[in-house]
Amino acid sequence: MLTLYGAKGSGAAAAEAALRIADVPFRWVEAASWEPGKGLEELKRVNSLAQIPTLLLEDGAVMTESAAILIWLGLHYPKSGLLPSDPAQAIRGLVYIAANCYSAIGIIDYPARYCAPCDDAMSERIRAGAKSRLPEYWRIFADEFGTHMNPAQPGALDLLAAVVSRWSGTRAHLKESRPAFHAMLEKVEADPRIAAIFQRHWPKK
Repeated sequence: MLTLYGAKGSGAAAAEAALRIADVPFRWVEAASWEPGKGLEELKRVNSLAQIPTLLLEDGAVMTESAAILIWLGLHYPKSGLLPSDPAQAIRGLVYIAANCYSAIGIIDYPARYCAPCDDAMSERIRAGAKSRLPEYWRIFADEFGTHMNPAQPGALDLLAAVVSRWSGTRAHLKESRPAFHAMLEKVEADPRIAAIFQRHWPKK
């Protein structure tokens, strides 16, 4: 059985939803670098960076990086529909999210990692720059990749977009600047196969 390491509200939600859509049984281990405990210790044994999501395959091989995990699942379970028959644009979109949106969020969350020496003022300038750039990354994504999404039958691209857009105020920006795309993301989350997963990770108030 596959084992997925993740935490509430993390990028592991996309992999969890993909596994559910593919109807693949898996073991969930609650683990994150910010949550000391048995789950974290187990995660460190398979991924020394303690990154989530981490997917442990049946043969003991380890998959990391959300986009890579989703691509692997789509290729390994072709009947799942996680990747279209011609996956070029879906793969491009997945890598776009990882390289641009995901990375900007990492800078927003941990600005001190990107300067040395780094005082509070410098950290805030770096964070402000990333925050100003992130909405533009998402507007470009909506315009260039929205037509490659299929919220009626969510695939890997839909899932990663729905999860990563949950962070750093992105949904509020998209609701105003790209309302049709925002509605697509909400439709993805409402798919009956995965609605409970999104509700668990991001409970509605």
